[in-house]
Amino acid sequence: MKILSLTIIFSLTSLCLNAQDNIVAEVNGKKITKEVFDQSFKQNQLFVTNKKVTKEKVLNDLINRALGIEKAKKSGLGNDSTVKEKMNDVLYHAQISKDLEPEFLKIKITDDSVKSYYKKNPEYRTAHILFRVRANPDKAETEEALKQALKVYQAAQKKPGKFSELANKYSQSSTAVNGGDLGFQPAVIMAPEYFEAINGKSKGYISPPVRTQFGYHIIKVLAVKKFKDINVPRYKKIVYDMERDNVIENYFNRLRSSAEIKINKQALK
Repeated sequence: MKILSLTIIFSLTSLCLNAQDNIVAEVNGKKITKEVFDQSFKQNQLFVTNKKVTKEKVLNDLINRALGIEKAKKSGLGNDSTVKEKMNDVLYHAQISKDLEPEFLKIKITDDSVKSYYKKNPEYRTAHILFRVRANPDKAETEEALKQALKVYQAAQKKPGKFSELANKYSQSSTAVNGGDLGFQPAVIMAPEYFEAINGKSKGYISPPVRTQFGYHIIKVLAVKKFKDINVPRYKKIVYDMERDNVIENYFNRLRSSAEIKINKQALK
């Protein structure tokens, strides 16, 4: 019996030591396990920062996080309307990730798919002359901006070689000092209306005034980049993002089909 008792005591002591070895720190009774610590340390090593990643720093960050969460709970911050809305955003993205991650992993982008995309969405170098309007302009402001834009457009049509000078003189864009030159930009960087106005056009083309959320643009095509000169990895990312967005859109179409949704169209006018 004595030998059995010693064996039991020894076993329990070993279990306690092993359990203690799995605890890296305690914050007001809340344990930070070695598993959580190791995972956090590995994640920190994946990002480049101006501070050296050390185990001490990672542990301090975990301790600070535990203290911050504890304080937030004590102060009832979880009931704050702004916090609740942010939590809804977290839940929204987490649910999408949980449901669609397997489908995202199936997306494969090939050189052929990039070529197909680029044929319809080539990369243009453009210059523009911008006449700004406010986000919610009144009719008089819009009409005046369009009037000025048409006047400058006519001047640009008569003397295309003076486009840079006209941009420098009239444009309300930060690029005015460069003759309105925006450089080469992928289609996804441009406002949709801006890209639609120049897509399919050749070098030297000057568009009539084009309205976007920023105001009226007069656009000149300076060059069109050939496929062999593009940044292929960048375009693979662009095409991947489009494929991912299609997966998400189909996902919500399925959810909407089984949901009861009522829309007040009058409120949209």
